[in-house]
Amino acid sequence: MSSRLPGGVVALGFVSLFMDVSSEMIHALLPLFLTGTLGAPVLYVGLIEGAGEGLGQIVKVFSGALSDRMGRRKPLLLFGYGLAGLTKPAFALAGSAGMVLAARLADRLGKGIRGAPRDALVADLVPPERRGAAFGLRQTLDTIGAVIGPLLAIGILWASSGNIRLVFALAIIPAAIALLILARGVQEPPRAAPASDCPGPRRFSRAAMAALGRSFWMLTALAALIAVARLSEPFLILRASDAGLGLTWTPLVLSILSATYAATAWPVGHLSDRLGGRGLLALSLAVLAAAYACLIAGGLPLALVGVALWGLHMGLSQGVLTAALSRLLPANQRGTGFGLYNLAGGLATLAANGLAGGLWTLWGPGAAFGLGAGAALLALALTLSRPALWGAAPK
Repeated sequence: MSSRLPGGVVALGFVSLFMDVSSEMIHALLPLFLTGTLGAPVLYVGLIEGAGEGLGQIVKVFSGALSDRMGRRKPLLLFGYGLAGLTKPAFALAGSAGMVLAARLADRLGKGIRGAPRDALVADLVPPERRGAAFGLRQTLDTIGAVIGPLLAIGILWASSGNIRLVFALAIIPAAIALLILARGVQEPPRAAPASDCPGPRRFSRAAMAALGRSFWMLTALAALIAVARLSEPFLILRASDAGLGLTWTPLVLSILSATYAATAWPVGHLSDRLGGRGLLALSLAVLAAAYACLIAGGLPLALVGVALWGLHMGLSQGVLTAALSRLLPANQRGTGFGLYNLAGGLATLAANGLAGGLWTLWGPGAAFGLGAGAALLALALTLSRPALWGAAPK
């Protein structure tokens, strides 16, 4: 239960909630802003999303390692969240797809700077047997923000007769609230010394990476394959739009996705603390394959069912993977490990989104979603065939 978790974990959850409100107000409309208002092709949407997410994940490896070296996480969180907040007005002012790309890259750079140190700080604040619940709570609050953001966008669009730029401009308000909570409500636990004074590899090097161990790298490779399977949300928005969902209601796609995500992430985190994560991850990949079947089948009702299943997949998998990773990492390499894990996922996301955008442009959405479905089934087979990776269920 949340009352048994440290206040810093709860505060970080609310930081994530408000920043996600801000981000999803923009994210829910960005694909249609690019293809409709600015006239960019779907291929460009895929490249912008892939480049932004890829950059964010790549930066995590350096910010995570730096937080280990500094022995502090919060300064990097403040910088990363602050940079992301400052980019919000740039979307409202964008007059070309190139300007959107620049704003998106800066936004994802901020996310990359804060991501690994934030996950490492959550792990610093709770013992291993409570990390599934801690990561699940943070992810649930984050995802509640992803429900609220698109709903706010719908309200602003309705009140302003479809003014997308006004939605983007107002997104700075929840971002400012997130920064205030982070500054006032999150305190780091005392640490005896920075990572450079702890046993183990002192620098970000080949030796430091090797010291993370075979299980870490196996889990990281599996997570990268899952990143290929899970194409980015703009493809879901475009699919629903193609199926007949009007502009004012397109943010509903991310609200549906996030509602099922939020409803499952925290209880699944608790469950993984008791049972382990392998079975839950396998179930999530089967659900993702079913989501693709609905999206490929066509029609708005099935597309929205596919979106809901996509969110269920996220709730069943994200906290489970993060908690499993945290248990494999020693404290003095936690930031580095999270960073490398996210680097692999970022590179996979960059490649998958670019390829999916090209497939969509050439052969339509079925080809793009077929790529994701095939990767999901392969990841399911690997999850079921590698039980040693997960070890025994936590006691």
